[in-house]
Amino acid sequence: MILKGPTTLLTALALLSPATLGAQAAQPKRPNIVILLADDWGFSDVGAFGGEIATPNIDALAAKGVRFSNFHVAGSCSPTRAMLQTGVINHRAGLGNMPETIPPEHLGKPGYETHLNNRVVTIAQQLRAVGYRTYLSGKWHLGHTPNALPTARGYDHALALAQSGADNFEDKPNLLIYDKTEWTEDGKPAKLPKRFYSSTLIVDKMIGYIDRGKASGKPFLASVNFIANHIPVQARDADIAAYAGRYNAGWTVLRNERRAAAIAKGVMPVGVPAVTMNTSGDWSKLSAQQQRQRAGAMAAYAGMGTAMDREIGRLIAHLKAIGAYDNTIFVFLSDNGAEATDPMNMGAFTRWNANQLYDQSIPQQGRPGSLTAQGAGFASASVSPLRGYKFTASEGGLRVPMIMAWPGNPAIKGGSVAAGFAHITDMPLTLLMLAGVAPQQGSFSGRRVEPMIGVDLSPMLTGVASSVHSPDKPLGYELSGNAVLFKGDYKLLKNLPPYGDGRWRLYNITTDPGEAHNLSSSEPARFAAMQKDYAAFAKANKVLPMPEGYTAPDQIFENALRTLLIPRLLAMWPVGAALVMATAALIWWRRRRRRLPQGLATP
Repeated sequence: MILKGPTTLLTALALLSPATLGAQAAQPKRPNIVILLADDWGFSDVGAFGGEIATPNIDALAAKGVRFSNFHVAGSCSPTRAMLQTGVINHRAGLGNMPETIPPEHLGKPGYETHLNNRVVTIAQQLRAVGYRTYLSGKWHLGHTPNALPTARGYDHALALAQSGADNFEDKPNLLIYDKTEWTEDGKPAKLPKRFYSSTLIVDKMIGYIDRGKASGKPFLASVNFIANHIPVQARDADIAAYAGRYNAGWTVLRNERRAAAIAKGVMPVGVPAVTMNTSGDWSKLSAQQQRQRAGAMAAYAGMGTAMDREIGRLIAHLKAIGAYDNTIFVFLSDNGAEATDPMNMGAFTRWNANQLYDQSIPQQGRPGSLTAQGAGFASASVSPLRGYKFTASEGGLRVPMIMAWPGNPAIKGGSVAAGFAHITDMPLTLLMLAGVAPQQGSFSGRRVEPMIGVDLSPMLTGVASSVHSPDKPLGYELSGNAVLFKGDYKLLKNLPPYGDGRWRLYNITTDPGEAHNLSSSEPARFAAMQKDYAAFAKANKVLPMPEGYTAPDQIFENALRTLLIPRLLAMWPVGAALVMATAALIWWRRRRRRLPQGLATP
């Protein structure tokens, strides 16, 4: 059953009625809103979605709320965050690409500002306009200049990281990409503790903000943005030790276990096919040392996830203690699928650089001073039973765990699974509707802005409808040349190298979420029609074609060389001069090689 139009508004308003919230309330009090955004978690990393990682607090929210098993985001972090903040497609919000992956020729073009532009309005701005307190802690990654930081975009207070990630134990960046961290608080450089743990720091700061404004009696928006489990994957010793030996059987065994568990939990259809990705590798062919290294990295990943869940539990316990829990809407989700990139499996230069900057020994994995990554093999288990990873437009990159709960609201169908298609642009609009706030539709504070495009998910929360998206309305998406067109149960998909061959494919992602059966030949009329729909989307949203030979990993490397590594080498003059020349030659050779006609590139 699909509901649309005025019915969804009535459903949302019914959730706010005195009868729903309690007859003792003469007028309903607007709910608090807590957004819990995880970083790079795969579809089945959460226990309630089939994972073995201990996530009891997230699972408790799932028991109180609704699990969305067909929820989609962008293939990487800042485009998702832009859509979550604004309800506007990433190309119109300024994040047509990220600073780390954008080719220089696209930078600054309309929609490719690489920061949240001024043509969009955030959920924080809309909620603050009706009396909400608005707070953010953790990763922002939507701009680093004063006019692009959270406190310039509707947040009263914010501890924000402007970059894609950072060290979890000290104020140190990922030294392969950045020269220094960009943590700010309320728009000014932040002074972090000498030693901390990121998930604890992020929740500490949010609890402080909430308590600071408690006396006002106003409801609050709390946007809690973890950097777990982004590279570097790091956790405390005890959390890593809890998973010692758990992953010794390897990623194929774990991927199969997760598939079976996801079916048992009701978040995947019975018999869902799951392909074996060619990037996973054969666990049995690894040496004993390689297996120890990979299993240890996954143990650190799991420990980092459990640590984040524990901090979520601490925040929830605090809200219970101050009487705010029952009338709080909780949203948990990941910004994209699991990260397959591993610096230690990249080119010789990257491996050498990582070994100079970090302690990459096996015993040190996941601990202070290390640069640990999950890697493609175990990432395939994290997204199980889906295909693809972060950066791709495959389901493993775009379909993530999402939970919505409102503990004190009996209208929410607790413990249920909503299998209908849902999208990240639906989230801010839904939250505004649940708060009794009319979402902006092209005008805000006397100026024209990009209208929100989402659909209200309230009927799926109450069980009134299985889906709220019209099966006839297309929804397009593109990032780094990887492109999608959703329409009803179907998905048109194209991945550029190294994630695919650049050819369009067609899948029914309701019956085949693992994208095992390409329908482009068996359904040629649908295939052609959806390609036309995508072309219309790309034209309307000014999607730029990628330069010939573009790949996201190569662009990350080239951007880092240009903005970080070459300046470092120049600082080592005169030794650096020779290295700069060699590096420039390497960039020239890589670009020439990837632009050679097919078949002419050297092996």
